[in-house]
Amino acid sequence: MADPLVPKASPTLDVLQDLRRLGKNINGYFGETIEINAVLRECVAAAQAHDWVSEDIPVSPGLALLALNRQIQAASGPPELAARRRIYISAGIHGDEPAGPLAVRQLLQEDRWPEATALWICPCLNPVGFSLNRRENSQGADLNRQYLMPTAPETMAHIQWLQRQPPFDLCLCLHEDWEAHGFYLYELNPDHRPSFAENMVTCVEPVCPIDHSDIIEGRPARDGIIRPTLEPHSRPRWPEAFFLITHKTRLSYTLEAPSDFPLPVRVAALVAAVRAALEGPL
Repeated sequence: MADPLVPKASPTLDVLQDLRRLGKNINGYFGETIEINAVLRECVAAAQAHDWVSEDIPVSPGLALLALNRQIQAASGPPELAARRRIYISAGIHGDEPAGPLAVRQLLQEDRWPEATALWICPCLNPVGFSLNRRENSQGADLNRQYLMPTAPETMAHIQWLQRQPPFDLCLCLHEDWEAHGFYLYELNPDHRPSFAENMVTCVEPVCPIDHSDIIEGRPARDGIIRPTLEPHSRPRWPEAFFLITHKTRLSYTLEAPSDFPLPVRVAALVAAVRAALEGPL
């Protein structure tokens, strides 16, 4: 039986029959939930079916984070040297944002990745948060504010894993915003490389409304794009994206689906944005 939470590869009006806000989110997220362990099992099955490598990142007794790696085989030397580009994708750092892990599952199941692209994917950085249906982990910590001086075991384990990986050409962090009027994204691009932002928004627009507000989350925005001017070291509580832009990449996007819309719409938005970035030149 088809999963009702996963949109078709090419969303149709049957899937996206209602692009209006649901009005469920009042002072927080009150939309659909997912069984995260089942979703992660399906991510592993899809990845292994296409010869990816799966890894459990130990966090604490009985708790681990899942990491998946698509390696590109080289005639000699390490596999990462054969890849023309290296891309990192994360999702599920907040337990009330189910579209991210579902988008990762769909991308893995469809297996439409560019050639000669090595990928590292963490489908869910906060599995306990999903079991509790809340943003934070079991200790009440917002894991996306832990990446400068981490105390949460999930973040410490994730950082240690990231430090073992090679530099990435592009990083994509999949999120949702319960207050948003539509899809939007953050771009961190300190070297002013060619931007994927406008193309991502263009590709999302047929499947999900765009937030065209002039101010989003207190920051100037234009056509669903926020380009923060703050230096990472000016903020005492780092999101994952700040760690990535400081230590692992020079081009990072945080993708925000609007979680007061139907879940298939949000999944379609994140999938479309990721595909647009994957298909862009680096």
